[in-house]
Amino acid sequence: MQRLTVLGATGSIGVSTLDVVARHPDRFEIVALSGHRQIERLAEQCLQFAPRYAVVADAAAATVLAGRIAGRVTTEVMHGVDALEVIAALPEVDTVMAAIVGAAGLRPALAAARSGKRILLANKEALVMTGDLYMREVAAHGATLLPIDSEHNAVFQCLPPQHHQGVRRILLTASGGPFRRTPIADLANVTPEQACAHPNWDMGRKISVDSATMMNKGLEVIEARWLFDTPAERIDVVIHPQSIVHSMVEYVDGSVLAQMGNPDMRTPIAHALAWPERIESGVSPLDLAASANLVFERPDFERFPCLKLAFDALKAGGGTPAVLNAANEIAVAAFLEHRLGFRAIADVIARTLDQLPGRPADTLDQVFSADAEARAVAARIVAQQAGAAA
Repeated sequence: MQRLTVLGATGSIGVSTLDVVARHPDRFEIVALSGHRQIERLAEQCLQFAPRYAVVADAAAATVLAGRIAGRVTTEVMHGVDALEVIAALPEVDTVMAAIVGAAGLRPALAAARSGKRILLANKEALVMTGDLYMREVAAHGATLLPIDSEHNAVFQCLPPQHHQGVRRILLTASGGPFRRTPIADLANVTPEQACAHPNWDMGRKISVDSATMMNKGLEVIEARWLFDTPAERIDVVIHPQSIVHSMVEYVDGSVLAQMGNPDMRTPIAHALAWPERIESGVSPLDLAASANLVFERPDFERFPCLKLAFDALKAGGGTPAVLNAANEIAVAAFLEHRLGFRAIADVIARTLDQLPGRPADTLDQVFSADAEARAVAARIVAQQAGAAA
């Protein structure tokens, strides 16, 4: 019996995780769940899985949740970041699904590493922001790190036991999002609703926008560098609009191994939950004969400037990826609130990087400092652009 904490249980990854868990009640027990502000969904999850603990954002949300489940389950309701760290490090928990979106997921993901947990990492920002620091914590405390992003999980499945044995490069696939064929001149008029309408994947709004700008793929490049201890020059991105091939590994003998399947996050989740075994995920089998032709294209940096910014940040090193991530979160939030244009997202990130070059990231305090500085600078740039537009 594997005992789980699910961080970000009410998001798309969390919901898919609980769907897989529910199919195998003999294998998994939910000990703790966290949600942010989707209290009704979290209440339903508590009633279904009866966790010992549930964590929400603040005291007001905790009061509402406690009222919803009172007298029906004995779940203890807590709130705040400190509580997230507590449930990530519970001694009775074996496995932590780290699926909180954005920088908010870093501290609990670190707590899980320092507690030697089996970590199913869906929060890419933990590695984008801290990189070497996080991997050192994993190694120092004997934690096991398994990737959940469909691309990194695919690479993990295609790599040999010794990661660099005969490997030439890692190929991360990207759908290209909803604007792969949209004239570049028209991208300035894209709305949040259009950006969130991903053609293949059902994701949260922030990740959907990141997919549309391809910043999501840029963050995954940075994540892959640390997950697989592979330099940037050996990681490539290829656009594959069908999202059937989830990523590939090329070997020095000319072989290319690919992991394929229907675009459903329950596949990588089930793989990581049961690894090194395999379990039923609920995903329908891939019908190759019925699949469309598989197309592969090189990404266009003019169309997707955020992808180039991510490659540049990785090569710059230090705290630059943390600055990139923070500026992106501020810019995307402003876009979703109709305060910033779609094409301006990349401009805000680029200007923030220009104003904060060479930030160190040797300690966690330095990472958090780079993150805070970048958020402040990006917010000022967004305000300036909004004022100029008005």
